[in-house]
Amino acid sequence: MDTADGNQDSSQQRRHSAASFKAFMMKNSTKSNLNLYDHLTCLLIKVLDEEPQNVVDVIEDMSRDVKRDLFEDKQSSLRELPEATAAELLAEQQRLLFSQPEDADHDDELVETPLPNVSEICFYMEQAGVGLGREEMQRIFLALKQLVESQALLRCRLWGKILGLQSNYIVAEAEYREGDEVEEQMVDEAAVEEETEAEVQENEMDPLPLSTYKPPPVVPKDAIGTGANKFVYYVCKEPGLPWVKLPPVTPVQITVARQIRKFFTGRLDAPVNSYPPFPGNEANYLRAQIARISAGTQVSPRGFYQAREEEGDEEEEAPGDTYETNPDFEGVSVSEMAESLSSWVHHVQHILPQGRCTWINLAVKPGEESNEDGEVEEKEEEPDEPEPEVGPPLLTPLSQDAEIFNIPPWTSKMSSTLTSQHAVAVLRSNLWPGAHAYACGKKFENIYIGWGLKYAGEGYRPPAPPLPQKEHPSGPEITEAVDPTLEEEQALREALEEQQAAQEEMEDTDQEEEEDDD
Repeated sequence: MDTADGNQDSSQQRRHSAASFKAFMMKNSTKSNLNLYDHLTCLLIKVLDEEPQNVVDVIEDMSRDVKRDLFEDKQSSLRELPEATAAELLAEQQRLLFSQPEDADHDDELVETPLPNVSEICFYMEQAGVGLGREEMQRIFLALKQLVESQALLRCRLWGKILGLQSNYIVAEAEYREGDEVEEQMVDEAAVEEETEAEVQENEMDPLPLSTYKPPPVVPKDAIGTGANKFVYYVCKEPGLPWVKLPPVTPVQITVARQIRKFFTGRLDAPVNSYPPFPGNEANYLRAQIARISAGTQVSPRGFYQAREEEGDEEEEAPGDTYETNPDFEGVSVSEMAESLSSWVHHVQHILPQGRCTWINLAVKPGEESNEDGEVEEKEEEPDEPEPEVGPPLLTPLSQDAEIFNIPPWTSKMSSTLTSQHAVAVLRSNLWPGAHAYACGKKFENIYIGWGLKYAGEGYRPPAPPLPQKEHPSGPEITEAVDPTLEEEQALREALEEQQAAQEEMEDTDQEEEEDDD
């Protein structure tokens, strides 16, 4: 009995040891996540399947092969495709600029194109020491060609490039087509009507308390196709990317843009955080800066343009806004244009302090009617007539431009003094750094490449906020009186008592007289 019990205890102990050893062999490794039990099982299966000679000599190599096969099954032999970079994506979009449509008509080469000769402009720009490089200019030319074909523009040119913190803006200047002015005007009027109706509905639902504040009258913007809105502008970040049409500019946007200095971010929908608050986003701010730069730096040789003579007795809404190319222009010598600023003239209208190219009298309301003599009927209280704003007329020589901070507004030179017979006249603006122009014979061009900011001298000082308004008007009816002294109160009390006693005595006298009469 003792022997049998001992054998039974020894057998249970061996089973327990075997179970513990098996659990130890099935413990996974922290590096390969494998265990010895599974590895030995696979190794023995491999030995039984292959039955190699001298197994004890090759058991180590077979063990290594088992591990290698296990890892190769879990790994793929295919490489992951690398992610495309931003440059590769842009190159893929720009590749479409160099592709010719299959249904394109090759006879279009003889048709007059609305695009200028960009290769020739690039050549002269290189002589002047400015430009964007031949490769980029060629891509921009193809992008302009794509814009003209998609929008069916009558005329289009490269206005310039405005730099931004995140991305840049390539700006194209185009003329309005027939009918676009009317559509743009109708869209603006519809937007105003919708905004007015929304305000009326909101006031009807939740009437607001009436305010005595009268906002200043809104200055209407220049009509589409005239003044600051004479041209339409499209922008894109890179050649091959979609073109975006900028909205028309308003006088209040130009007025506020003159008081602030903000770098462009490169996103048209970005807000413009500034003081005074700018009415719009970066697209509106960009359009305002383009209008200001064009009005100050778009120049041409004297005599290239001439004032257009219009027939009829109709009054012009924008006098001096119309000009045409002079067919008798023979050109100005390069040396004369490089030495004298009088050889250059502005061919874009000056923007007045009101924010328009033509001044409008805001004191005369649209609803006022004139009398038989054509004069507005005078009211009982007529305000002082504002003085009209007057600016320099169109085709004014650059020699009449005013200096700023004792710096001449323009710098002119020849592109080369060594080979002057092949040089071009170069003009650089000091008020708008980045604005350049060149002229050679009957050819000239303007371009702007910069940050879109005007020269502000040594430092920029933002405008101070206005003084705080008074809470209420000061007057004797609301002015707090000084508390009386004790003597003054006693004298006032005695005076009131005497007055009351005199009144009672008078009443008693009247009563006695009435009794005597009875």
